[in-house]
Amino acid sequence: MEQPEPVTEAADRYFWLWDTFFAFVYVSVVFLVIVVANGPTLAERAAAIALLTAIAVSYVFVGRPCIAAEEFGWRLNLFVAALFLCTAGAAYFVPITQYTFFGVIPLLFMSLRLAVAIVIVAMAIVVTILLSSAGEPPANPVNTAVAITISVIFSVAIGVWIDKVIKQSSERGELIKQLEASQAEVSRLSREAGVTGERERLAGEIHDTLAQGFTSIITLVQAAESELGRDEPQVRRHLALALRTARENLAESRALVAALAPAELTESSVLDAIRRQAAKLTEETGIAVDVGVQGERRPLATGIDVVLLRTVQEALSNVRKHADAGTVEIVLSYQEGSVVLLVTDDGRGFDPSAPTSGFGLRGMRSRIDQVGGSLSVTSSPGSGTTVELEVCT
Repeated sequence: MEQPEPVTEAADRYFWLWDTFFAFVYVSVVFLVIVVANGPTLAERAAAIALLTAIAVSYVFVGRPCIAAEEFGWRLNLFVAALFLCTAGAAYFVPITQYTFFGVIPLLFMSLRLAVAIVIVAMAIVVTILLSSAGEPPANPVNTAVAITISVIFSVAIGVWIDKVIKQSSERGELIKQLEASQAEVSRLSREAGVTGERERLAGEIHDTLAQGFTSIITLVQAAESELGRDEPQVRRHLALALRTARENLAESRALVAALAPAELTESSVLDAIRRQAAKLTEETGIAVDVGVQGERRPLATGIDVVLLRTVQEALSNVRKHADAGTVEIVLSYQEGSVVLLVTDDGRGFDPSAPTSGFGLRGMRSRIDQVGGSLSVTSSPGSGTTVELEVCT
C-alpha cells in the first residue's frame, strides 16, 4: 500500500524566509558598520564585524538546526548566550550594531519559551543600550529610559506574534496529521467493507448458480443410477439433462469470473430466462410450472434483472429440495413505477419465523437490499409458500 507523504509544517516549509531575513539583517548591519558608522576605530569596526559574524556562524551551525528540530537543551541555551554576549559586545564597539536586534529578537523568541524569552530580550535591550552609550558623553536619562521602554514593548509585541505563529503552525500540523490518520482509517474501513460486500456478492452468486447447478447434477446422476439396467432411455434422458446443466454451470462460472451479468441474461430477456428456469424444473422433476406476465413489459436495469432471475432460481431451488409441490405459479407484474414478482407453490410449506442455517433466503434478502427492493415470504405448514418481491423502477 502506498504510504502517505509526511506532513510538513508551515514553520518548516517557510524557514528559508527566516534565513533570508537574518542574512539581510547581517549584511545590512555589516554595511552600516563599514560605511555609515562615524567615530569607531578600524579595530572597533573589525571587532564588531567579528562578533556579528560569530552570531551568523552560531545560527547556521547551532541555532537553526536546534530550532528546526525543536531541540530545547544545552546547545540552544549556549546559542542564546552567544547571541546575548555578541550583540552586547558589538554594540559596545560600534553602537549602530543595535540594528542587529531586528534579527536577534526573533531568534531569541524562537529559541526560548515565551516568558523566558521576554525576560532575556528585555535584559539584552537594557544591557546593549547601556553598553552602546558607555563611551559616549552622558545622555539624558529620560531619553535613555524612553528608548529602552519603546524597544522592550516593540520587541515583546514581535515575540508574542512569533510565538503565536509557531503555535498555530504546530496546531495545524497536528490537525493535518490527525486528518490524514482519519482518512487512512476511513480508507481502510472502506476497503474492508468493499471486500466484505464483494465476498457476500460472490457467495450469493455461487449459491444461486453453481451450487444449485451442482445439486441438480447430483440429483440427475442419482436418478440415472437408480434406472440402470431397467430403463435405458430414462437413464440417457437424466444424463443428457445432467450434461446440459453442467454446461450451463460452466457458462455461469465464466460469466462470474468475468464479472458479467448472468449468462442467461446476456443473450435474452429476464422473462425468457425465467421461463427457461421453469421449464428446467419441470423437465427435471415433473412439477408443473406456469409463468405469467401482467402489465406492459419494459426494459429494466441490469441489476433488477439479475435480482428477479436469482430470486426465481432460489425459489425454484427451494421448491425442488423442500416443498414436495405439484404445481408452481410465477407471475411477473409490470406496475407503474415498480415491478413485482410472485412465486407460489402448493407444497408442504414451512414456518418463516423458524431459525435456519441456510444461505438461501438470507442471500436473497441481501441481494434485494442492494437494489432497494422488498421481499416477503408467506407460508405455513401444509399450505404452500408464496415469495413476493417488489422493486421500484
